[in-house]
Amino acid sequence: MAAKSKSKPKHIPQRTCVGCRQVLPKRNLIRVVRTEEGIRIDPTGKLAGRGAYLHDAKRCWEHGLKGSLANALRTSISEQDLVALTAYMDGLPEEAPAEERAPQARKRLKEE
Repeated sequence: MAAKSKSKPKHIPQRTCVGCRQVLPKRNLIRVVRTEEGIRIDPTGKLAGRGAYLHDAKRCWEHGLKGSLANALRTSISEQDLVALTAYMDGLPEEAPAEERAPQARKRLKEE
């Protein structure tokens, strides 16, 4: 008698966007890291340091840069880092793709 093996679904790491508080797979978000040199965008997800995650949408970055990103990284963001993060944000679309937005996240962003 052959035993049928039930394969477990592969674990997908989940992270929360600090801009809109939506939980998504880690690969769908952009990681920002506090390093000894300052705040850096981490496209590989492998830099050492305290990290926080944001959608690839201006609205989430705007909310994050107002304070939630600094709180998540447990630091204050220097003027130089703020300029670099704002320059990166300017190249992003206004909204994340609709399939990545939960209804409560859309409602929260509209209220603000």
